[in-house]
Amino acid sequence: MIGIDDVRSAAAALDGVAHRTPVLSSRTLDAATGATVFCKAECYQRGGAFKFRGAFSMISRVPSQERARGVAAYSSGNHAQAVAIAAAMLDAPAVILMPEDAPAAKLDATRGYGAEVVTYDRYSQDRDRLGRELAASRGLTLVPPYEHPLVMSGQGTAALELLDQAPGLDALLVPVGGGGLMAGCATAAKALAPDIEVIGIEPEQGDDTRRSLAAGERVRIPVPRTIADGQQVETPGELTFEVNRRLADSVELVSDGEIVDAMLFAFDRMKVVLEPSGACALAALLAGRVHLTGRRVGVVLSGGNVGAARFAELTAGAVASS
Repeated sequence: MIGIDDVRSAAAALDGVAHRTPVLSSRTLDAATGATVFCKAECYQRGGAFKFRGAFSMISRVPSQERARGVAAYSSGNHAQAVAIAAAMLDAPAVILMPEDAPAAKLDATRGYGAEVVTYDRYSQDRDRLGRELAASRGLTLVPPYEHPLVMSGQGTAALELLDQAPGLDALLVPVGGGGLMAGCATAAKALAPDIEVIGIEPEQGDDTRRSLAAGERVRIPVPRTIADGQQVETPGELTFEVNRRLADSVELVSDGEIVDAMLFAFDRMKVVLEPSGACALAALLAGRVHLTGRRVGVVLSGGNVGAARFAELTAGAVASS
């Protein structure tokens, strides 16, 4: 378990390093949803997503002799970039295991930040096992994408900032993949505002956390076939699930089509570029998957790492039919 002191400690480690990302509002969004909405724009974080918070939080506190040998990670893209950036800032070599079908923009960016990339097939190989074996064989420190207290605490600094920038929130919507962002954000939010409703959002084809919460134990599903590549997770993390089943109020689902609609809304109305996972929580609000009329609502826009070609491909159909 982690607590608010852990999140505050992570915030101290990140002070002057991570961006204090802006909180965006839109009268059109408020009118469309009937709520007063505050969007935490983690698409403007280092590396284009919230993941830098957790990566730097952990790597910066690895003993210097271990850090000098290097770090390893496994990721579909955002954690990969975050680890690559944080490692470079801390003079640590980085080796990242990434799926072969990861978005090209994420693969290129990870290499561009100086990391070595090793690829695997996400549909037939176990990334957790491969990542552990890679780290062990090379004597590297493994920096998991969510399964570590320092990573979860780092992710929680997004909510710590949001509640300072937009006090008095009644609800907080957070996208859920492995569950680290929600675990950290729920920890911070419930400590600072005990009555706040924390709602996780998953793609319909990647509802492992929702199923797990309903079952009272971690449930495994096939690798999700969804455009939200950052949420193609088969089962919640063991550590993150323990936090989320205690603190999360619910998990709701959105379709890929609703995610695309949210990406277009953010682009057209807010002038913000979001990747599918980054638009997931906004999609739930716009599509009416959550009903928060008259309330002050925080929404985490978790990332914006989508290349121009992929953005155009995803949104072309929606634009043509509008």
